[in-house]
Amino acid sequence: MSEINLKSPSVTIRETRINSITGYQGSADGLVAASKCLMKDKNRTFSQCVGCATSKAACMTILIQDGAVISHGPVGCSSCLHEFAFTYRVNSYLREVQNPTQRKIFSTNLTEKDTVFGGTAKLEATIREVKERVNPNVIFVLTTCAAGIIGDDVGNVCDEASQELSIPVVAIFCEGFRSRVWTTGFDAAYHGIARKLIKSAKKRRDDIINVINFWGTDIFKEWFAPFGAVPNYITPYSTLASLESSSESAATVQACSTLGSYLGAVLEKEFGVPEIPAAPPYGIAQTDRWFRALGRILDKEEIAEQIIAEKKEKYLPEIEKVREKLKGKRAYVTAGAAHGHALLDVLGELGMRAVGAAIFHHDCRYDSGRDENDQLAQRVSDYGNVPNFNVCNKQEFELVNVLFKLRPDVLLARHGGMTLWGAKLGIPALLIGDEHYSMGYEGLVNYGNRLIEVIENDEFVKNLEKHAVNPYTKWWLAQEPYAFLEGGAIA
Repeated sequence: MSEINLKSPSVTIRETRINSITGYQGSADGLVAASKCLMKDKNRTFSQCVGCATSKAACMTILIQDGAVISHGPVGCSSCLHEFAFTYRVNSYLREVQNPTQRKIFSTNLTEKDTVFGGTAKLEATIREVKERVNPNVIFVLTTCAAGIIGDDVGNVCDEASQELSIPVVAIFCEGFRSRVWTTGFDAAYHGIARKLIKSAKKRRDDIINVINFWGTDIFKEWFAPFGAVPNYITPYSTLASLESSSESAATVQACSTLGSYLGAVLEKEFGVPEIPAAPPYGIAQTDRWFRALGRILDKEEIAEQIIAEKKEKYLPEIEKVREKLKGKRAYVTAGAAHGHALLDVLGELGMRAVGAAIFHHDCRYDSGRDENDQLAQRVSDYGNVPNFNVCNKQEFELVNVLFKLRPDVLLARHGGMTLWGAKLGIPALLIGDEHYSMGYEGLVNYGNRLIEVIENDEFVKNLEKHAVNPYTKWWLAQEPYAFLEGGAIA
């Protein structure tokens, strides 16, 4: 196990804990080999934009049904929080949530005067007002760079408020400057949840399985039913009660190892809930491993084999039809780490050529310490190498450059705002926010048919290319895509 210390108010950042990096250019197999030792992160002499850990912590806390979130900082820092309030509402139908509660988001609105004299009094008053106005069952306080720089004692304020108000008030230390790896924000949120909310199990239940995910379709209800279990989703649409009792579950699975690496390890090490020893189920090979690993943990291996056989009988003929239409097509992927690897699995299974990828960061290992959870290594082993493999923290100028040179048949993206770069170059692009859409055997059919549809209907992007204005100059497009990455060269 990697470093886990729930006595510490803040989580150890990913760079230190699991040697995560944001700078690499080469091939996927080269990165897999390099990850087996202590990698040195590469710097960029120019950086266009980066993500913020606060927004990732917000993603995991705002989506809790009976909670409220306070951004302790200037009001501008809370702007990223409202994106997840929108996400909560529009994606609730995917989870079949009948009455999603209104999001409760607040800011202490630190001013220049507060940064001089301190903001703890304003935080204390805000916590009381939030309790009075919306009466949540739990309050999360997210720290921003301003709060961290002036040294406000947020932890102590939250502890005292919790005693006063008789509800959990959880400090989440997620200042943007704390880590270069924005997904440390996920860990920060889960660290606070594990420290202050999850309770030691009074009993163990074999009918509940924790699912650490974002907000995808509720496919796990169907998958778990033959095992006699139901999913406990963490954290979208969860409640304080479901988080408190997550220690009673029979196992923990993940939709994305980038997201759930830390919490999965915490639930196993600190609360005795085993984490499934397999990467998420994308592609036939990995889906087979996933169901078998789940069957072993639940001591129901025969049920797992039955599920695999039934689903293969149903979906393999359809998968083969999709493969025939996509075979040899060239694709490029841009996404966060584990989901990017998942999309590369899907491409390999569908017979497409992955000509490259721009992955936002790379975890050299996961907190479980298990090789079975290394999805990139599994991808290389199952489907072969991926050339032009770039690890970057959303450096869009690099993406445009490499797309301009490679000209794939399709661009696959995970995050909003990325597909337009393919469209401006006349490259069809596909973005699907539901991370469960391409999971399992049925997911290959779902995603494959969408890819066929996107590739065949390219008239719009071909016309757009003729009229679009590219903000990047001919000089930049003539450079090597990673010229600003340490070791690169400007011509």
